[in-house]
Amino acid sequence: MFDTKFAIVLHDDLPVWQKLNVTAFLTSGIVAQFPDIIGEPYRDRSGNLYNPLSIQPVIVLSADRQTLRTIHRRVLERGVTSSLYVEEMFSTGHDLANRAVFEQFAPDDAKVVGIALRAEKKLVDKITKGARMDP
Repeated sequence: MFDTKFAIVLHDDLPVWQKLNVTAFLTSGIVAQFPDIIGEPYRDRSGNLYNPLSIQPVIVLSADRQTLRTIHRRVLERGVTSSLYVEEMFSTGHDLANRAVFEQFAPDDAKVVGIALRAEKKLVDKITKGARMDP
């Protein structure tokens, strides 16, 4: 049904609240990059209106730190724009502080705890090789 795949890979040892937090942030980056991924508003039988949601399923995977580094490297090598969350962002409280801490790291020393991408299915499968479905 979709030519693309929307995947999020999370560090496998994050507490549940951090997994949820990182997933939310990373998803917002993909939505900003691909606004057409958002469908029409939802309406219940009583006529109440709700926000539109993604038209495409999101695959959530997990990986250890080394696999996340490999996935990060693959994303960069293949020129796929991604959403990235580094460990130090947990200590900040807003976007400006997030970006300030984020820019202190390069791909070789970033403590990546989550990465999201949307691209052609086969490419996403190649990039995320080694990650597994999150239990």
